[in-house]
Amino acid sequence: MAPTAASASASAFLFFSPPPRSRSHLHSKPAATILCSSATAGTGSAPASSSTPSLSEQLQPLSRTLLHDKPTPAAADRPTPEPTWVNPSRPRPTVLSLRRHRRRSPSAHPSSAPLQPLLRAIRALPEDADLAATLDAFFSPQPQGPSASDALLLLNYLHPSWRKSLSLLAWLRALPSDSFPLDTIFFNVALKSLRAARQWPHAERLALDMIDSGVPLDNITYSTLITAARRCRHFAKAVEWFERMYAADGLLPDEVTYSAVLDVYAQLGMREEVLALFDRARGSGWTPDHVAFAVLAKMFGEAGDYDGIQFVFREMREVGIKPNIFVYNALLEALGKTGKPGLARSLFEEMTTQGVDPNARTLTALAKIYGRARWGRDALQLWDRMRDMKLPADNILCNTLLSMCADVGLVAEAEQLFNNMKDPECSHVPKPDKWSYTAMINIYGSNGDTDRALHLFDEMLEGGIEPNIMSYTIVIQCLGKAQRIQQAVEVLEAGLEKGLKPDDRLCGCLLSVVALSSSGEQMETVLSSLEKVSQNLVRLIRMLGEDRVGVDDLTKELKGVLNDAAPEVRRPYCNCLIDICHNHGFPPQRARQVFQLAQTYGLYNKLHSRKDEEWSLDLRSLSVGAAKTAFDDWMQTVSERLVQQKPLPESFSVYTGSSTHKFAQGLASAFASHLEQMAVPFHPSESHVGSFISSRDDLVSWLQMSSSSAVIAG
Repeated sequence: MAPTAASASASAFLFFSPPPRSRSHLHSKPAATILCSSATAGTGSAPASSSTPSLSEQLQPLSRTLLHDKPTPAAADRPTPEPTWVNPSRPRPTVLSLRRHRRRSPSAHPSSAPLQPLLRAIRALPEDADLAATLDAFFSPQPQGPSASDALLLLNYLHPSWRKSLSLLAWLRALPSDSFPLDTIFFNVALKSLRAARQWPHAERLALDMIDSGVPLDNITYSTLITAARRCRHFAKAVEWFERMYAADGLLPDEVTYSAVLDVYAQLGMREEVLALFDRARGSGWTPDHVAFAVLAKMFGEAGDYDGIQFVFREMREVGIKPNIFVYNALLEALGKTGKPGLARSLFEEMTTQGVDPNARTLTALAKIYGRARWGRDALQLWDRMRDMKLPADNILCNTLLSMCADVGLVAEAEQLFNNMKDPECSHVPKPDKWSYTAMINIYGSNGDTDRALHLFDEMLEGGIEPNIMSYTIVIQCLGKAQRIQQAVEVLEAGLEKGLKPDDRLCGCLLSVVALSSSGEQMETVLSSLEKVSQNLVRLIRMLGEDRVGVDDLTKELKGVLNDAAPEVRRPYCNCLIDICHNHGFPPQRARQVFQLAQTYGLYNKLHSRKDEEWSLDLRSLSVGAAKTAFDDWMQTVSERLVQQKPLPESFSVYTGSSTHKFAQGLASAFASHLEQMAVPFHPSESHVGSFISSRDDLVSWLQMSSSSAVIAG
């Protein structure tokens, strides 16, 4: 018979409500009732007989005898435990804590107490002392020497001193054969000491000695050797031991070894090997850590590979690892080198949203990115954010911010930061160093404020801060632009007296001062000082001013000068030499000869662009004199093509740059004056600032009406 609603509710009450308990209930077996629902729908089951023992009664004897040798005492017989007070504001920690406990130093270990006299004696010895006599004297009562644990403790204690570690290891190896055997762990401890001291030759020699002595090399040994070679920048050796790890012993790298070898391959520029090793390691079950992803981001950033950076993002999402501050820094630096300022800004916002606090390196990378992109508004926002949040700052960051201000023309903001650096009350900002002064001198020099730049230079000298070669270069350049040639020469002479060693950039700066000299007397004054720095440059300049010097002799001399110079200053050298030819009345053909020779050497190989409908000339990387020469040479080519009756495009365009930056030199205005002087039918473009355009018909008409050779040469 189906149960009624009343009986069903009663059954539910009995099942979920415990029976009333009394004090006497603790001393007697409970008579519990087990209600079981039938598996068959629509059928009831009769209640169990009161004489049948319940399930708890049947299991009670078993539970009291199964887990213990003697029956479990009843609840009333067990003593009441003392209450434990728990501070509600500081709950009890779990047994397994995820925080690493600070490792005690070997000398603080309890078992090192008997060794303390020996440790004090070793500490008192010189760094390169032989420990044999001290060790023999201490362990003389023990013919077999120290125990294995004591020997390891001593090696760990001597970790900061690699010479004493090697001396102790040599003494242990000389012990009688009946003492404990020196297994791999002892050599690994000594190798770690050598790695910390960056003593790669000794580390490799010890590893080879292990092989000769039959001591097996384990995974830790190879990992220590590979990371030691990487720290000492012996990348080829790191690869050699990594390959030996597979070939000789068949050991699999651990996560530390994988990350180290990835960095080694990246440092060697072996991108394909990096990706192959990464895929192989991932296939073997290795989970990349933050170090590995930072290595990949840095490698792709150095190569300017934006797709590679996206690969790093995808892999991190697949692994499920969240970037830490080191990965974010590597990614930001990589995005800056790939020219992606917008993505760098988004990444920085994501970083702060995820709760990762930026450090000085993060802000330095972002400041460089904004400075290169000339993002003045974003630079100001970063500036305000740093001041409001009082973010950490070091000299590198502050100097980068000053350089960024120079790039985007933020003079007032740079002055405020520089004054804060000099203010003793601003403890959160570092004091200015020579790079800080150099950055501010660069700002004033680029802005044409020669007096303030020179004042800061004198302030450096008075404050005992020795200017670097960049400081001298900027000050000399600034004085040259202000036509204060004599002061520029005096600054150079003072630096030479103090032991200044000029480099190629300073020589290029002196060439520009020669070009800026307004008279022959000033030019001779600069050349007399330049001759103390580079006699070859002075000889080349004098050859350019003489009519009787042939092209072959000039080519030989110019080639020698360019070969001796660094690649990054070769084009500026040629720019300055062409300016000197223009500004000092050298023979008319000299400027074009220098330009054509530089073209032959590949220094001006990306100026021209030819399409069927348009020819263009890009002058943005040239000086004023070199730009004029390049344009005249271009017009000569067009004239020759017209004479040969070869087809010409519909339009011609010249790019000089917009010159909108506050510190720009104004190539566009100087080139516009040159066009006006020559009456060439080029006019400014309405759609592109800093561009000049002309049609084919106008240019052909001008070439036909004018004496091409005289106009071009003029």
